[in-house]
Amino acid sequence: MKDTIISLKDITVSYDGEQILGGFNLEIHDGEFVTLLGPSGCGKTTVLRTIAGFIRPDAGDVFFYDQKITALPPHRREVNTIFQKYALFPHLNVYNNIAFGMRLKGRSEKEIKETVHRMLAMVNLTGYAHRGIGQLSGGQQQRVAIARALANEPKVLLLDEPLGALDLKLRKDMQAELKKIQKQTGITFVFVTHDQEEALSMSDVVVVMDGGVIQQIGSPTDIYNEPKNAFVADFIGESNILDGMMQEDYSVRVAGHNFRCLDSGFGKNTPVDVVIRPEDIKVVEPDSTLIAGDVTAVTFKGVHYEIIVDVAGFKWMIQSTQCCRVGDRIGLSLTPDDIHVMKKSEYSGMYGDYSTFSDEMGEAETEGEGDSCGKVNASSGTWAEEEGGADEI
Repeated sequence: MKDTIISLKDITVSYDGEQILGGFNLEIHDGEFVTLLGPSGCGKTTVLRTIAGFIRPDAGDVFFYDQKITALPPHRREVNTIFQKYALFPHLNVYNNIAFGMRLKGRSEKEIKETVHRMLAMVNLTGYAHRGIGQLSGGQQQRVAIARALANEPKVLLLDEPLGALDLKLRKDMQAELKKIQKQTGITFVFVTHDQEEALSMSDVVVVMDGGVIQQIGSPTDIYNEPKNAFVADFIGESNILDGMMQEDYSVRVAGHNFRCLDSGFGKNTPVDVVIRPEDIKVVEPDSTLIAGDVTAVTFKGVHYEIIVDVAGFKWMIQSTQCCRVGDRIGLSLTPDDIHVMKKSEYSGMYGDYSTFSDEMGEAETEGEGDSCGKVNASSGTWAEEEGGADEI
């Protein structure tokens, strides 16, 4: 077990009489890439700024390796912060931006030179030392900000949505770059984002927040595959979330039918929420399975189709490489591994139906996709191309 480097204990923070955090507790371990994930206003940036020392909590304490640092000002904490706006000095070149913090600490020019060139190599900016900040792209400026932060050898690097201003391709490149730098340096990274894909692809630990409260802490795979409640299931990827009844261990009733599942410990005849991820649903012939419905919308997403299906008034989402058309009637096949059961919560009933999604898409849909779509093969669950176009199911 890694040492705990940061502890937040019973932290309370209010702005203008409105409580943002109340009795908030979190432990962050040495050498981890931890992401605080949640919608705007959930308190994640407040947590980050409390760790940095920019916010003094109304109550509770901040500990660094078990030493209380609640009253310690930001410049005396062994942390550095990178914001979405990189706050680089426009009148200084790249070299002097990176050297700035080390000079404040009285480092020798020889040591500064060695460190600056080592940092530039780490962020793939060798040869850029004498460039002006205005000559750099957004991604290059962000790399300079990272190099400047790392040059001061912090124990913890705090990153407040630093990729938000970058375009999609550059953001993905920088996600990989940040993860590589974190592994290379072994520094604890605490990263704030509202981007679920970003959190899942970069993190060792994800902390999902809403309303100033931690909803779940876990690895990316745990958060995705075993969400604790409807909020987490909906916020992390797409989810079909239905009312269910846990009849007994490994048996749940959902969508009007009984299904085997892998869950237990809920008790008999207990109301539950049931999560079924769109990519886990297999499209089959409607008379070959328990659940069938009518396709109301189809969107081509590149690697798969996003299909909305009306099943007795509840709109399901399916993500499949198989194609179908608006108006088709299809079957939805599930295995026990596709079904995840959760306890009822304050979020029950708030998420999981794609009626609005379907309505918004409806006007944009056309039925001129028949030539590219096939017919379901009931025995294999795959679509077979037919000469002259597809027959309706």
